[in-house]
Amino acid sequence: MLNVAVVGTGSISVAHLAGYLMFPDRCRVVALCDDVPERASAKREQLGLADADVVSFDELLARGDVDLVSVCTPPSTHASLTVDLLRAGKDVVVEKPMAPSLAECDAMLEAERASGRMLSVVAQNRFRDDLAVLKETIDSGLLGPVAHVRVDSAWWRGLPYYDLAWRGTWESEGGGPTLNHAIHHIDLLLWMLGMPNSVSAVMTNAWHDNSEVEDVSVALLEYERTIASLTASVVHHGEEQAFVVQGRDASVAQPWAVRAESAQPNGFPAAGGDVSLVERIQALAAGHEALEHEGHPGQLRDVLTALETGRRPAVDGEDGRRTVEVVTAIYQAAIERRTVDLPIPADSPWYSGEALLARAPRYFTKARSVVELEGSITLGGSPDPTA
Repeated sequence: MLNVAVVGTGSISVAHLAGYLMFPDRCRVVALCDDVPERASAKREQLGLADADVVSFDELLARGDVDLVSVCTPPSTHASLTVDLLRAGKDVVVEKPMAPSLAECDAMLEAERASGRMLSVVAQNRFRDDLAVLKETIDSGLLGPVAHVRVDSAWWRGLPYYDLAWRGTWESEGGGPTLNHAIHHIDLLLWMLGMPNSVSAVMTNAWHDNSEVEDVSVALLEYERTIASLTASVVHHGEEQAFVVQGRDASVAQPWAVRAESAQPNGFPAAGGDVSLVERIQALAAGHEALEHEGHPGQLRDVLTALETGRRPAVDGEDGRRTVEVVTAIYQAAIERRTVDLPIPADSPWYSGEALLARAPRYFTKARSVVELEGSITLGGSPDPTA
């Protein structure tokens, strides 16, 4: 039985706590920690966690009965909290994004290595049947070589979204939807295709006037023979998400769609396309073995299994770092108005985060700031950023 604690009891903590509560024979929540203890107490009452103590962070570090901690705080705090927890002998699951800078990510990875503990970064959309099917189809080779991937991380957030105190500044949030929403889509892209060779991008803040950071960006990720286009946005009405993979022989997409053209002697599409190939891809999808748990419960289940068996988690700190490296390259490319090659070297000011803080445009001045926002999290598309 693993003893679990959660640091940061804002809205995303509910996904973690509800996930842990699905496995009562494998773990129990013993502690909640928040800068505002009353918020932690309210979460304890809301979820019926009568056996969980509300503790300070120092008290949590000193507790010898805590095995695993979920870090559910704003991005700017992820690195310092995670490093302290790992050094204190706790295994850690940290929410996305791993940290705003590559230097912080590497400090977290070094703390993991030095402590001998485990670090996992939340990428809960890998634990979804529809997206697992997409990866299985790519891995099958039925599509042929991939030529183009279109990824739409398209969300809509009204003006009050950025009234929350930690949102809307480069220092505290680390960026806009490129970092905090499209991080999921970037992780999925890297999971399916690996790291790109270079990145170019543009970005702006179209109308969120209480936010310094971008509210829309468009990036091109270049592989050896593949180009991926990524839109990251909180200005898209309808929140129509898309992940479309174009192979030489067929294309697949989520929401699920399969197409396979065949050529006439002159190269133009033949009527009806390659029906046989479409049927083979559909059969592959139909044969997918459904995951027992999806989303946060699916990833937390994997983390529990990793700790119980001594293996690595399916999503580790290196995975989290790779997504941050691509985001960093997008920001660098957009700000410097040039193509950025990967990997980003450790002597680059973009690696440390200094260049982003010094050179990022402040589109608007943040003037409104509240500790909490009323209302529920509603999601109009997929994947789910729960942000």
